Amino acid sequence: MRGQKPVVVAAAVVAALCLGTGVAAAGDGWGAPKPGSDGAGDSYYPQDGNGGYDVADYNLKVGYDPASHQLTGVQDISARATQSLSSFDLDLRGLTVDSVQVGGRPAKFDRTGDHELVITPSRPLWRGERFHVQIAYHGVPAPISDPALGDNGWQYAKAGGAFVAGEPKSATTWYPVNDTPLDKATFHLAITVPAEWGVIANGRERGTHPAPGGGVTHVWAEETPIVPYMTTVAIDKWTFDRQTRRDGTPIVSAFAPGTPDSTKQAEGRLPEILDFLESKFGPYPIDAAGGIFLNEQIGFSLETMSRPIYSAGWAGTVPTIVHENAHQWYGDSVAVEHWRDVCLNECFASYATWLWKEAKEGADLNKQYADNVKKATTAFWNGKLYDMGAGHEFTYVYSKGPMMLHALRNYIGQDAFDFVLKTWPSLHRNGNASMQEFQRYTELVAHRSLQGFFDAWVYGTGKPADQYLYPGGLKPAA
Repeated sequence: MRGQKPVVVAAAVVAALCLGTGVAAAGDGWGAPKPGSDGAGDSYYPQDGNGGYDVADYNLKVGYDPASHQLTGVQDISARATQSLSSFDLDLRGLTVDSVQVGGRPAKFDRTGDHELVITPSRPLWRGERFHVQIAYHGVPAPISDPALGDNGWQYAKAGGAFVAGEPKSATTWYPVNDTPLDKATFHLAITVPAEWGVIANGRERGTHPAPGGGVTHVWAEETPIVPYMTTVAIDKWTFDRQTRRDGTPIVSAFAPGTPDSTKQAEGRLPEILDFLESKFGPYPIDAAGGIFLNEQIGFSLETMSRPIYSAGWAGTVPTIVHENAHQWYGDSVAVEHWRDVCLNECFASYATWLWKEAKEGADLNKQYADNVKKATTAFWNGKLYDMGAGHEFTYVYSKGPMMLHALRNYIGQDAFDFVLKTWPSLHRNGNASMQEFQRYTELVAHRSLQGFFDAWVYGTGKPADQYLYPGGLKPAA
């Protein structure tokens, strides 16, 4: 999000670090069936997500009428029980549930809190069992109001269309979901709208066809496992631009009416941007690419997987496009383990714009760094890059974050830094990671303890001591 806001080493790290994170621990759940937990246990948002199962795929069929804002949906979920379950929860806000089936049989359901859908199947589900859930529902979606970032989730365009964008919550406003970064799944969407409207979503286009009751059904498929808040759909009178990367990856971008030519020209550089980011971060980890350019001022742009969504105005620039696509490596393919780790997303995407300026515009990053240090305030140095607290995730990670990474680059040396930057996303591809794991990996590559550096820049507050503030070739501004 951007808002107003060597082989031996790698092999060792794969064995040591890439054990994966599950929704349930390996020793749990062998006893008598019991309810799955109603939250995934994040320290900031403990009730978001659920425990007891792991989703493999969401297969969502939606009908939407822009005139009435009415949405009807049927969600088919493929999952596996990670404990023996007497009941389990999904997350859904506001919409009316009409029926639930588990394994093709009617299931009891109840609503609790502001987003819990409690499902009791007709028989228990046993640990390791694969099962299917079908939920029929309807209603008028409403966004989640966030005091810092405004509306999140399903939102309405002034021209009559709709779009979905929000972090850390979004998906629950339009479909039933296990709303935690720890449960990635593939995502298949078939959405029916009146014929005059266009649709864009995550992943690859799978075609359109007339709907039996009228309108047109648009089919999209995201085969890269995705975190729920990174799913999106957008409905408008789009102008589409389609390209193909040299490796065959399809690029589909959509521009709302009124999008300026300068924005279209900036997005036209996406193949060049992706090539550049690959040179820094390794192979592109997603199966499609592109962008969704709104004619709405929403206060942020967001790294919705394979197809970031951009606010109107300030967001339609090359640096923002670099930032949001850098997230496809740092934030999307490798997602946070907990929201306190969000620097692993935003610090790296923000530093990607520094790297772009260095490579494409000849920027002297050491001078830029020194100038930023000179201008930095006490409040800036006290800004947190780790465990910053719920509601404060998207603050200093954009400004202090890239400075931390430039200092790290000089502290461990160019070769080690480049190796870490390029191999980390591959080591954790389609998984989750923590800041402590990143620190341990960087220490392995650098062959030294980095505790002092991470304490000074990441875990602590205050201006770092000179040994961490001016390492390597860094010097104070004259």
